[in-house]
Amino acid sequence: MDGTVDAVITGCKAHMESGTTSILPTTLTSTQEELFQNLENIGIAAQIPDLNMPNILGIHLEGPYFAKEQHGAQDVGYIKNPVVQEYLDIIEKFPMVRRWTVAPELPEALKMGAALSRKGVVMSIGHSNADEQAMENAVENGFSLVTHEFLGMSRLKRENSEFKLGVAEMALILDALSVEVIADGKHLPPNLIRLIYKMKGPEKICLVTDSIRAAGMIQGESIIGSLKNGQRVVVEDGVAYMPGKTSFGGSVATADRLIRTMVKQVGVPLHEAVMMMTTTPAKIMGVEHTIGMISPGKDADLLVFDEDINLKFIMNKGNMFKNRMD
Repeated sequence: MDGTVDAVITGCKAHMESGTTSILPTTLTSTQEELFQNLENIGIAAQIPDLNMPNILGIHLEGPYFAKEQHGAQDVGYIKNPVVQEYLDIIEKFPMVRRWTVAPELPEALKMGAALSRKGVVMSIGHSNADEQAMENAVENGFSLVTHEFLGMSRLKRENSEFKLGVAEMALILDALSVEVIADGKHLPPNLIRLIYKMKGPEKICLVTDSIRAAGMIQGESIIGSLKNGQRVVVEDGVAYMPGKTSFGGSVATADRLIRTMVKQVGVPLHEAVMMMTTTPAKIMGVEHTIGMISPGKDADLLVFDEDINLKFIMNKGNMFKNRMD
C-alpha cells in the first residue's frame, strides 16, 4: 500500500528470499484513490520480466466490505457495505483481482459472492460476524475460503441456554470451505492449529503469512496500510501489535517460518506442512496445472532447506534466485 511500483517489487522480492515463488499481493482498506493506485502498481509490477521476483498470480483485495466490529488492524474509517456498481467496476478495470475477502452477512454480499465467483474470483470470508445460517448461505453463493481462520471473525458464544456458532466453527464444519492459517507461532497457539489440522486436513488448509511491510523485522515501529493514512504498529517478539498491544497489527512472518512452525511446534509431518504451503493454495487459486508440486510440465520452482527449515537454495522457473545476501 506504499503507492509505488518499486514498493511492490521490493516487497515481492523480500518474500522471494524466504521461499515464496508465487504470490498474491494484498491490499488493505483505504481511500478509493489509494486502492486504485496500488492495484495499478501491482499490475505494472506483474509485467516486469524479473526472475528475481516471484510470479504475481493476481491480486487479493482484503476489504473494504467488512463487519466494523471485526475490523482488527484494518482502518474502520474505510469499512463499508458492498456497492454493486463499485465492485463490478473494480473487476472490470483490474482483471488481475483473483481473490476478494468479504463479510458475507452484509447487505448485497451474497449477490457479490455469486456474481464474482462466476467470473473466476475466489471469494473468501473474513472480518465477519456471520452466524451459522449466513455461513451456509455464503457457501451456496460462491464463497469457498476463509481468511486467517479464528482471527477477525465471530466465534462460539452462549446466549442464555443456547450455544451459537460463529464463522470460526462453521469454517471447520462446512466441507466446501478451505481455511487459511497464519502459522507464525503467535497469532494462533499450537493446540488451536492442531484442532484446525485435525478438522480440515492438509487438503483444506492454506498457510499464509498475512504479512505487512514489516515482514522479517525483529523489532521496531512500522505502519500497516497506507504510508500516508495508515496505522502505526510496533513489532515485538516476532509479531506486530497495535499501539498498547490491544490487538495484533499484522504478521511479520515469511513462508519459511510458517513451515518451521507447523513442523517444530505443531508437529505436522513435513510433507503435509509443505503441501499446505504449495499444492493446497495452488488448487484453491486454480493454478495447480503450472505450480504447486514437482512433476513434469510444471514450473521449476524449487526450494532446498535443511532440517531446521533454513533455506539453502531457491530456484524460480529453473533459474537460481540471487538474493541480497549473495
